[in-house]
Amino acid sequence: MAVERDTLEVDVLFVGAGPANLAGALHLKNLINKHNQAIASGAKQGKKLEDPSVMVIEKGREIGAHVLSGAVLDPSSLKELVPDFLERDCPLEAPVGEDGLLILTQKGKYKSPITPPPLVNHGNYVVSLSKLVKWMAGLVEAAGVDVFPEFPGDALIYDDNRVAGVRLGDKGLDKNGKPKPNYEPGGNILAKVTVLGEGPRGSLTKQVIPRLRLDAGCNPQVYSLGVKEIWEVPSGRFEPGLVYHTLGFPLPSDTYGGGWIYGMKNNLLDIGFVTGLDYRDPLTDPQKNFQKFKTHPYIKSLIEGGKMVGYGGKTITMGGYWSKPKPYAEGLLLTGESAGLLNSQRLKGIHMAIKSGMLAAETIFEALQRDDYSSETLSRYDSKLKSSAIEKELYKVRNFHQGFEGGFWSGMFHTGLQQITGGRGLRARYTGKATHEHMRKLKEYYGTTQPLQKYAELKFDGKFLYDKLGDIYESGTKHDENQPCHLKVADLDICRNRCVEEFGNPCQHFCPASVYEMVEDSEAKHGKTLQINFSNCIHCKTCDIMDPYEIITWVPPEGGGGPNYTQM
Repeated sequence: MAVERDTLEVDVLFVGAGPANLAGALHLKNLINKHNQAIASGAKQGKKLEDPSVMVIEKGREIGAHVLSGAVLDPSSLKELVPDFLERDCPLEAPVGEDGLLILTQKGKYKSPITPPPLVNHGNYVVSLSKLVKWMAGLVEAAGVDVFPEFPGDALIYDDNRVAGVRLGDKGLDKNGKPKPNYEPGGNILAKVTVLGEGPRGSLTKQVIPRLRLDAGCNPQVYSLGVKEIWEVPSGRFEPGLVYHTLGFPLPSDTYGGGWIYGMKNNLLDIGFVTGLDYRDPLTDPQKNFQKFKTHPYIKSLIEGGKMVGYGGKTITMGGYWSKPKPYAEGLLLTGESAGLLNSQRLKGIHMAIKSGMLAAETIFEALQRDDYSSETLSRYDSKLKSSAIEKELYKVRNFHQGFEGGFWSGMFHTGLQQITGGRGLRARYTGKATHEHMRKLKEYYGTTQPLQKYAELKFDGKFLYDKLGDIYESGTKHDENQPCHLKVADLDICRNRCVEEFGNPCQHFCPASVYEMVEDSEAKHGKTLQINFSNCIHCKTCDIMDPYEIITWVPPEGGGGPNYTQM
């Protein structure tokens, strides 16, 4: 049956309401208004721009619902975008006071006498990114930009190889893909310029990069997964603005990662753990790594007697300088982590996201003046990035994460050498493998294919240690279960016949939300088959990245589904 779709035409479409695209939309509107006012006053010669239409769409049920980060904010770009952000009630938790690096052993801790320069955070702020983008969205709407939550981008619209807009996801389909009484086909939004700022592993970005070969000559992108909880702790337990990062326990030396502890206001503690997804052990479980992290005596002393009030998880783009795709094409720009912009050594990306959005806005403003949206015109965005502080910062750490390919101690050696050589290290360009290619088979890693219990010592009590279902409850995650599953597995036979032997079905481990579960099935070769509990999904995209056979594809569910982060 042919589906008729409504079509809306706009001048500029920002896909994803994170810090990059909200900054871009606000800056673009400010540039247009300033230009028109200067012409109207006679201070500038030229032609007014007749109110170009600018739209931001977001798949979450409200702005900020799907946004998560550590986070410590480098305010440099925000100051440029909103110079009076402090006077405009920007929701900052606290300025960073004391910071430091803790080395955790099995039972003890040592504070590094010198905080490594990349982890020095004086002048920065502890923030909740979900609160920050809600505040930014208010500024964007006040400037006259249309911002629409519950608008998931399902597919890009092309005119030959020119990106011409986005088709929205359908609403009102049942689990078999059949229309329900409230069925509403997703409309087409056509745009002169489409800006993808979907964060790490965006579903539309994933489609367009290989189609237009935007990653030609790049290293494969690699990712980590950060999981975190917000705890309400007794007054005076941990000061607002106190920032600690940790190395060591509970990770083995062949796995990249570490923890963080940030003091928020109102006796809230932001505590989380990053596991590099380029791990070797197929039984690695990032959510359980985090729970094990909490059993360390020091960490336990911080949250004991408190109450967990929030949970979430998100992948982090770690490939850095050599993994950045070309950030433009005909009718298209990429911003923030969709463009690979994150300093994995500093654990900072928000300032780069905001700055990239502003540079995208300046490029679009020039394109609107010329009425030219060609690849040649939009390539000025790449030039602006290369002459900005973003390029300088990323180039200094261009080989950082790749230096950890051989494990923690080798990585520390390469990091030290890179500090001395201006980021170069042993060679000009370190190469690497795609994230999932690092995972080894059970037989290779453990010498057996028999089921193993890697985290058997963890006892989940629902008060201090939480299993995945207990954590998910605090994430506010909801999906209408009578809709098509948005996690597409191309071949279930691989899961129940091959993967169970070769990798032990790692999807049930790397997913931080119990989406993938092996259940009894008498007809399966090994007595189990894969069950997908898609309503648990927190949209972290780990499965799309980590499946060793690359047969899992994450697509957006019906608009509004997913987590509901309020202070993450």
